Amino acid sequence: MDLLTDVFQGHRARLFGIAYRMLGTPADAEDVVHDAWLRLQAHGLDGLDDPEAWLVTVTTRLSLDRLRRAKAERAQYVGPWLPEPLAPETDQPDLAHERDESLRLSFLLLLERLGPEERAAFLLHDVFEYSHSEAATILGIGEDACRQRAHRARLRMRESRPRFDVDASAHRRLLNRFVEALAQPSLETLRALFAEVAVHISDGGGVVRASLHPLHGADRLARLYLQIGRHLSPTTRHEFGSLNGLPAVFWVEDAIVTGAMWIDTDGEQITAIHAIRHPGKLARLKPVTNRVPATSLE
Repeated sequence: MDLLTDVFQGHRARLFGIAYRMLGTPADAEDVVHDAWLRLQAHGLDGLDDPEAWLVTVTTRLSLDRLRRAKAERAQYVGPWLPEPLAPETDQPDLAHERDESLRLSFLLLLERLGPEERAAFLLHDVFEYSHSEAATILGIGEDACRQRAHRARLRMRESRPRFDVDASAHRRLLNRFVEALAQPSLETLRALFAEVAVHISDGGGVVRASLHPLHGADRLARLYLQIGRHLSPTTRHEFGSLNGLPAVFWVEDAIVTGAMWIDTDGEQITAIHAIRHPGKLARLKPVTNRVPATSLE
């Protein structure tokens, strides 16, 4: 491995981590990282006192440009848009420190409420622990402006984040109960699973059938899943695994993942249920079904 490649590979995990959190889709993040690599090849190491800072700056600014375009595209998206999860093979030792809350899909969904510049300032400072001065240099803005953007983003994130910090065992327990309720659906059993303020968000992107708007309330969600449970194909099976580090359930038909779901919970009931139905977002999850047995989560 030559020196240029060695330098780039030493920072690749961080570059991907920034781009993925900025964009919410692995393919776009990979494209950005590849573009950063091409720019490093064209520039070379001569005159680079801090290659990491240079690469992070290039990656962040490329991500910003792509995110601005994506915001316009997502405004035209059919139905709700959900972040695309990482494929299991993305897990590697140099990403271990990033297996934290900031990679959870619900966190990435909250980031969508921020403007591109706020999102970048917040991630650089609060997640990747750059100082406001360093983040400002990366973004090419004044330090005060960077501080203000990060502060506004932090406030908006706090307002929107779930009030409960629940461990994975509660997610597993409720997912287990949910799958069992779908197997023998009744309105009472399903209704008991959902908090009064529960919300259902389904991303089909206009490609497959999915709810075009978020659905709110325990009664409405119970009726929805009562119908889904009654009409599940006998050839559809469920498999348990994880999405970005949290428990999830996958629906599989003929060895193809047709749906993936994760939840938010207060520890006792489901407060939000997110279902990815878009085939393009599910394609990366095929390896999961080859490794995770369709058995209990416990």
